[in-house]
Amino acid sequence: MSPRKSLVMGASGFLGSHVTRQLVERGDDVRVMLRPTSSTKGIDDLDVQRRIGSLTDDDAVRSTMADRDVVFYCVVDTRAMLPDPAPLLETNVEALRRVLAHAVAADLRKFVFLSTICTVGLSRAGRPATEETPFIRSATDGAYVRTRLAAEELVIDAARRRGLPAVVMCVSNTYGPRDWQPTPHGAVVARAASGTMRFYARGAAAEVVGIEDAARAMLLAAEHGRPGQRYIVSESFMDLRDILWTAADETGGRRPSVAVPMAMLYAGAYATVPVRALLPRKVTPFLDVVRLLDLTSPADHTKAVRELGWRPAPTTEAIRRAARFYVEHRPHES
Repeated sequence: MSPRKSLVMGASGFLGSHVTRQLVERGDDVRVMLRPTSSTKGIDDLDVQRRIGSLTDDDAVRSTMADRDVVFYCVVDTRAMLPDPAPLLETNVEALRRVLAHAVAADLRKFVFLSTICTVGLSRAGRPATEETPFIRSATDGAYVRTRLAAEELVIDAARRRGLPAVVMCVSNTYGPRDWQPTPHGAVVARAASGTMRFYARGAAAEVVGIEDAARAMLLAAEHGRPGQRYIVSESFMDLRDILWTAADETGGRRPSVAVPMAMLYAGAYATVPVRALLPRKVTPFLDVVRLLDLTSPADHTKAVRELGWRPAPTTEAIRRAARFYVEHRPHES
């Protein structure tokens, strides 16, 4: 039996590199598509076919996707703090739009799309949110959330109206080793692990998942995911303080001890709004970032368990391994 032919787009990213690693370990024929400027530290030890090109190069995308069975699309710009949202729109929406056109024509067995827990609506009446919980749009949604919602809509539309066998994976904050760049939430854990973080947002919490478990969910979706469906990929809802203290305790670092009230963070963020109105492409959208910290709720991953056969391990262990990795390799200082 010939090996499955997989393509990972975004293989240089944290989750993309772990998806690539698990595909190689499984014995797939793996191809990756990378930008010329991509850091490949996360996959340099893997035997994969490398194709260099831009997502806006139609010929490169078409040829890279040719003869593949499954595409894992892990391309995302997560920089919610960018003053100018144009790069978010270009990467998260417009580049995806072009890729989907080629994917529809490629006769794929599955297109597994990396989305985010941020597109899942907030829980109500004390019940965890599910894939069916509606996202209530607001004028206060930040550029990152808006582009991720738009991206999901493009993928779901391609599945339902154009026949693309696409599955949407709503992945929460991922933790674990080999976060070389690192991710924004990983950088915070890295500071806690090194004992240099003193402050944290009181009351902030987030859905979390181990990076290996998130990658495993992506592979399972390629086998069992139903086209046009969304799956929550998250193990548990953790208080930010617990995340940071877990990391600090693992490495013997000093726990962050000063709890900053969310109201104070909002006050500081609102103070920047008039300045940002005058210099919209120069001033960081701090209010968007505070809302991302604050507007979270528990989510239910039962659908992924039932339909994909996914069984995540406790994320606390992944956070501990992440803390050890950051201290040993210090990628945040490179």
